[in-house]
Formats: sequence, structure tokens, C-alpha cells
Amino acid sequence: MTIRFSELGDDIRADLQGKRWLLLSGEELLHATAALAFSELEDVLVAVDHRGSEVQIGLWMRATHLLLVDDDALANELRTTSGITRVIASKADVETHLW
Repeated sequence: MTIRFSELGDDIRADLQGKRWLLLSGEELLHATAALAFSELEDVLVAVDHRGSEVQIGLWMRATHLLLVDDDALANELRTTSGITRVIASKADVETHLW
């Protein structure tokens, strides 16, 4: 089961319970600190679709398991420096890459 960041209500932790994935866009990261913290507490994996926006290195990467980016060069760089489990350059929907 997945939940998008935009679907979270006021009780973020309760909304994440029972979910497998939290899906975010790169633009939503600035507002997702609580959601990222609660995702770790609830064992929810995090996927960030950062296509179409510049990747800013930050603490959010520690909570991220899947990152989608625009090009292979950036994906290769982030695979070695970010600590994210899977970094992919793809045009497919984020859901196709979830495990």
C-alpha cells in the first residue's frame, strides 16, 4: 500500500500506519520533515520523485529508499554519494520501481 504526501492529514503518524511506501515529489521535501521522521518510526519506505527539479543534498536522503532523477549521470553520482538504496533515472511512474 502506498500513500502520497499530499494525502496525509493532520495525524501523519496514523495515516502512515499500515503503509509500505510514502511517495513524495522533490518540491514536497521542504514540507515533509515530520512525515519523513514518522515514516522511519512506522517502517514505511520513502520514494522521492525528483524529476523536473534540482536535487538539493540534505538530511532527507537518510530517510529515502528510492530516488527518481532525470538523467543517468546524476543517478550515477548520487548512487555513490547519497546513501540512498536505489537511485534511478527513469521516465516511468514511480510506482513501477517500488519493491
